[in-house]
Amino acid sequence: MSTLYSTKVTAIGGRAGTIKSDDGLLDLPLALPKALGGKGDATNPEQLFAAGYAACFENAVIHVTRKSETKVKDDDIVVVSTVGMEPNGNEGFGLTVALDVTITGVDQETAEDIVAKAHMACPYSNAVKGNVDVDITVTTN
Repeated sequence: MSTLYSTKVTAIGGRAGTIKSDDGLLDLPLALPKALGGKGDATNPEQLFAAGYAACFENAVIHVTRKSETKVKDDDIVVVSTVGMEPNGNEGFGLTVALDVTITGVDQETAEDIVAKAHMACPYSNAVKGNVDVDITVTTN
């Protein structure tokens, strides 16, 4: 199987350092969140993961409806991704993820079916499968 896309990001200085993509489009300082004892004056890895997951999942919703009668457009979907960090009991840490998905223009049953299919298609969902529990809430407008 061939890779459809790849990117490279370099991190220097850990949670109080910087990140920069090889194309220069992503170039940000990082900071430890205030809740973890840091200054909280810059983004952090959990925020970046939450942003990526939300955007990717939203696109997965569109993707799974492309060949169905029920088409969903970008503006019909809102995904709020909440990523947390907790001790894992092995002197390390694990992530928690909650996705709140709202789809406009479909009934609840259809929305739940679309989101279940999107969860199977989304690269982020597949990456964390078996390692991170993802709590998904589906609502309609």
